Amino acid sequence: MSRSDLPGRHSLFWKLVCLLMAFCLLMIWLSWSWGRYVERKNLYLSDEARATLGRYAREAQQAWKNGQHASIDRWIEHVAGSEHTWIGVIGSDLQSLSSYPLTSTEAQRLTFLRGADWPVSRHARGLPWLKIPFPDDPSLGSLVIELPPRFMPGHYRVFWQVITNGVIPGLFTLLLCVGLYRLLVVPLNQLREQANAWRAEQLNARLSTEITQRKDELGELGRAFDQMSERLQSTVVMQQQWLRDLSHELRTPLSRLRVACDGEQSLVALRERLGREIDGMQRLVEDSLQLAWLDTERGPLAEEQIHVQALWEMLSENACFESGWSTDQLRCELQVDCWVRGHLNTLAQALENILRNAIRHSPPGARVTLGGRRDGEYWHLWLDDQGPGVAEQDLERIFAPFIRLDGSRPGHGGFGLGLSIARNAVVRQGGQLWACNTAQGLRIHLRLQAACSPRAA
Repeated sequence: MSRSDLPGRHSLFWKLVCLLMAFCLLMIWLSWSWGRYVERKNLYLSDEARATLGRYAREAQQAWKNGQHASIDRWIEHVAGSEHTWIGVIGSDLQSLSSYPLTSTEAQRLTFLRGADWPVSRHARGLPWLKIPFPDDPSLGSLVIELPPRFMPGHYRVFWQVITNGVIPGLFTLLLCVGLYRLLVVPLNQLREQANAWRAEQLNARLSTEITQRKDELGELGRAFDQMSERLQSTVVMQQQWLRDLSHELRTPLSRLRVACDGEQSLVALRERLGREIDGMQRLVEDSLQLAWLDTERGPLAEEQIHVQALWEMLSENACFESGWSTDQLRCELQVDCWVRGHLNTLAQALENILRNAIRHSPPGARVTLGGRRDGEYWHLWLDDQGPGVAEQDLERIFAPFIRLDGSRPGHGGFGLGLSIARNAVVRQGGQLWACNTAQGLRIHLRLQAACSPRAA
């Protein structure tokens, strides 16, 4: 496994590992501590039983000191009446200290005596016999008693088994499930709610910061969802605005066509008007479709090495033919070794739109200049005109579709799609396009990937 295949430091994998390790360690600790507690409850005498047996041993010791055999007989008779079990007092030689000697069976049982602190098994035959030495002088004697049934541990064995084998594992499993639910299911539910909101066309719905600020895979997924939601919302808003602008732009030439058809113009003038308006609508539709294609098409464009100076000569020749400008008004100050990498047709269209925009907004007799310099792995190009420039707050708006700051009408000042198409075309080739004002007019900047000239290669 390579290093790149390992999960990151903030990966969800490590959170799950920590959660499961904590659960396992907690279960091990619980098994040990709770097991000891249950063992004491089921196998060892209770504190009350040990205290009672200790008190009996003290009383037997006092009875022996007070009256020897006779006093022991009276005490045994007294205790046997309340406990209903066999009770004896023996000396260090395992002989009875009462007036009644031990039977052979009783003497045999003395070889299996237990201490009060020993575990007591309920599976043994009969009740266990316990030996409790005199508290003040153990060598003097000991109390021997068949453990009363009421002192036998394990009365609630079934209860403790249910708690140990059922309730506690169930609670800890529930705790683990709650942790997994908060770690996994809660963010997935929020992602599902956002997806349902998209289905209900509520594109402004966003995930909570609790999810988007997470550093694991679910946090990345949440941020991707929010970015996708923002893009969907902006795309829908742009499409709605685009349809409104397009319908408005089409309504104007259609209205002029209706007026021309209802008027009393000559056939030649009417045909001229029809041709002009149809050409305008055709350019509008073509530019709109081109902008829509550039905005939605995400496939890679075929790249090639492009000589910018040669491309400029071709475009300037066409621009001079269309506008009536002389070739001296369109200057190129680029170096001969200016080669860029991109898609020829797309870049040519972008540069042509920028050039037409510069000519349209420059006064008669002005100049449009193309310059640039090498900037690392890019070529930084700029196109200067001598027009009135653009207000600083509108330098970014001029690249939006259907924006015409001068208020010119379609067919004369354009439709406001040229710079928008140019920016989309340049961005699709990994470049940048922006504008700024100069002392002479407006400057359009282009940043394109540099390429080696074929001769140098």
